[in-house]
Amino acid sequence: MAKAKQDDWKGKSADELKVQVAELKKELFNLRFQQASGELSNTARFREAKREIARILTHLRSSQNAA
Repeated sequence: MAKAKQDDWKGKSADELKVQVAELKKELFNLRFQQASGELSNTARFREAKREIARILTHLRSSQNAA
């Protein structure tokens, strides 16, 4: 599963990946509010979103170091 996502990232520019990270951070923010108000039904999404952000940032940094 992670390999398929990495293949998707290779086709995108750094700016597009940064936009995707910003969207995921907004989602985390909203998930925190949902948890605080007791509306959150899928608590596993926290972990998934955090890991996806970390994977994208790692990919960005490794591509910058390679260049």
